[in-house]
Amino acid sequence: MNQMAAIDSNADNKPETTTNDTTAQAVKDTLLAPRFYKTNYAEMDRLDVNPVREEWDKMLAEYAADNNHDHFRGEVDYDAEMHDLSPELREEFVDFLVSSITAEYSGCVLYNEIKKNVDNKDVQDLMAYMARDESRHAGFINRALKHLGVAVDLGFLKREKDYTYFKPKYIYYATYLSEKIGYARYITIFRHLEKHPEKRFHPIFRWFQEWCNDEFRHGESLALIMRANPHLLRGYNKLWIRFFLLAVYSTMYVRDHTRPQLYHALGMDPTEFDFRVFEITTEISRQVFPLTLDTDSPRFRAGLERLREINVEIQALRQRGGLVSRVKRLGLSAAAGLTFVRLYLHPTRSNEIPAEPRLAPVW
Repeated sequence: MNQMAAIDSNADNKPETTTNDTTAQAVKDTLLAPRFYKTNYAEMDRLDVNPVREEWDKMLAEYAADNNHDHFRGEVDYDAEMHDLSPELREEFVDFLVSSITAEYSGCVLYNEIKKNVDNKDVQDLMAYMARDESRHAGFINRALKHLGVAVDLGFLKREKDYTYFKPKYIYYATYLSEKIGYARYITIFRHLEKHPEKRFHPIFRWFQEWCNDEFRHGESLALIMRANPHLLRGYNKLWIRFFLLAVYSTMYVRDHTRPQLYHALGMDPTEFDFRVFEITTEISRQVFPLTLDTDSPRFRAGLERLREINVEIQALRQRGGLVSRVKRLGLSAAAGLTFVRLYLHPTRSNEIPAEPRLAPVW
């Protein structure tokens, strides 16, 4: 795993942001930032995947074949392929990469910790493979950040980032969604840039297809765990599934709209992009979840937009500072909470889980 990378003395047009600034950005905990997790390892050690043994063994064989073994090791000619970036675009692109590396490294750390703290060979093998993939992704992003004149000290990030405790079932729901929505995001951008190569302002976008296929397989693994333990998909657990679906979708919607220059440079509208990603993720999640969110509903979309507007207002007040601004922010935070509750209570769509548990990345 890459450690703190020195600033590349050959990189042109370096931003004022320093490596320490970038690491601090990754360490900082905000409502929209990716988090680091710990869980109940003894409970994970008791995990039984025998009900899906045939599919499980096939999946582990795919991991062992490691078709992306050399993909993230190739040299990238950044100078030949990268466009000139405006200061505003550079700032948003760095923010995008830092968020991405934090999410990837979060998975790497979590999977490694699970592997070290269980004796269950099925769980150990899976976590070792997924940690391997996330490590490659994080290292690859750090190389891109280094070329931009910044990098994240991953060792420091692991030590200093706050950890959130999640029960294993929360890990399954949240990580499954994170991996699958990651696939949907990357493949949507990749397909768009296939049609509009002139908008590919950085070479890292060329790696998105293989990258997101790793994410897809990780999601498949977690889907098998849930399919092997169907109690996770019944009763009051449906309420947790509903919560995590909404939390992931709403966080993505608000966060993406804080990067207007990034999506303008890509030639994409962030709202259209997000709902395309939701469409793909919803279609995929039918393989395992007993319900889906009605993201086509005008009321649902209006609720997400209201969350975005509240976030804009809160950020403006934070910049202004002062006691009055702080009081107003508290009121807006309460309004955001109420909006989230209304979205949570919005009718969902029932889904009959199919007999076949595996999917292919065909989007």
